[in-house]
Amino acid sequence: MDRNDVTEVLNKPISQELLGSSIPARLAYTGVDGDPRVVPVSFWWDGAQLLVFTIPNAAKVPALKKNPRVAITIDTQEQWPPRVLLVRGAASVEPVDGVPQEYVEASRKVTPVEVFEDWEAGVRGLYDRMVRITIEPDWAKLLDFETTLPKAVEEIINAKLAQRAT
Repeated sequence: MDRNDVTEVLNKPISQELLGSSIPARLAYTGVDGDPRVVPVSFWWDGAQLLVFTIPNAAKVPALKKNPRVAITIDTQEQWPPRVLLVRGAASVEPVDGVPQEYVEASRKVTPVEVFEDWEAGVRGLYDRMVRITIEPDWAKLLDFETTLPKAVEEIINAKLAQRAT
């Protein structure tokens, strides 16, 4: 998928809604032992990249250094039809001093307002260093189940339509 196609998918209104939502993303990566992992993460969309933050001793840090390929899903099942944004890309890992503001803003989306102030104070007091994981999307698909469907479903529909036409 070329960069323009990825940008087109990510700029669709439903994609933008999901990227700005309070829904945690599910980050899939390969662990250092070769087994797959999926973890929910807060994230920040900067308009071109997904930013995820963690602590330096988190298991995903050495795993992403070894194999930077990731997949991310942001979806909602609370409404019908469901909305699903699928993103794949390469992650870069960078240690940073203190608590980055993007981490705070990403966490603000998922942390209840009544506990946020205490949460932020606790995080700033605990973390001297963090790790910024920057995910550069190189593939994206939006499934809104109205105008876009999973490829396998599209194939079945097309086969049925072709069958009816004969």
